[in-house]
Amino acid sequence: MTVLTSTVDIKKRGIAAGISAGFLGIVVIAAVFAPWIAPYEPDGIDLSATLEGPSWQHLLGVDQSGRDLLSRIIWGARETLLGPLALLAIAAVLGVVLGTVAAWRGGWLDTVISRLTDVMYAFPGLLFVVLVVAVFGDGMVTAVIALGLAFAPTIAKFTRSLALAERTRPYIDAYRVQGVGGVQLCTRYLVPNIAPAILGYLVVLFGEALMGLATLSYLGFGAQPPSADWGLMVQEGQPALVLGAALPALVPGLTIALVVVAFNVVGVRLADRLKPGGR
Repeated sequence: MTVLTSTVDIKKRGIAAGISAGFLGIVVIAAVFAPWIAPYEPDGIDLSATLEGPSWQHLLGVDQSGRDLLSRIIWGARETLLGPLALLAIAAVLGVVLGTVAAWRGGWLDTVISRLTDVMYAFPGLLFVVLVVAVFGDGMVTAVIALGLAFAPTIAKFTRSLALAERTRPYIDAYRVQGVGGVQLCTRYLVPNIAPAILGYLVVLFGEALMGLATLSYLGFGAQPPSADWGLMVQEGQPALVLGAALPALVPGLTIALVVVAFNVVGVRLADRLKPGGR
């Protein structure tokens, strides 16, 4: 009975991951082919249709500036998806290097790196980003770099735990006996072997990164007008709530929620599949 239940759960998770992956595929395709798919330009204004509800001309309605919401969602997918990708690239490079060095060298270097990552990990990420933005100015580039630095300790701790386990494997000792240097051993063998697990973890973090950037844009620290960034769209759509129009804020907010959940589902499933013995 337990085996049967486990099999059913695995199938359910697989179906959920498949649906989520299909949805994310549609979002990515829409982002890539936005110029051909979007019915209007993201900044196209039709004042005669201000706050108009869904219709054949505007399937998701129009915001208070007369801009088509569907078109802005499609165009905004580009910036909304590229931002988390860039910040995770920054975080992954820093985190993997620090985590691998800490695990491989050990000793005082491991202690220093571990304490540093612990301090950064304990420091509120949003507060750190706000401090960076206050010094270097707002904008998407600053937000991406700041969040990339904020995410690096998380990836460093995860990488260190994987590398500590991997360095005890017999093949590591075999290469050491052959005279393979530490740098070469790590770059050619150790890191590639733990890369699949790191990749699965990054997919899970993608949703969190997207939410973080959307939050910064909502607060005015990230994307700036006239960007179609989804977080900024939520902020710009808020005044319409007073006028009884919920769609300008609801549509981008719901889109963010769905994409974040989809990335979490796919990431967890991918991590399960990539770990040893995963199904």
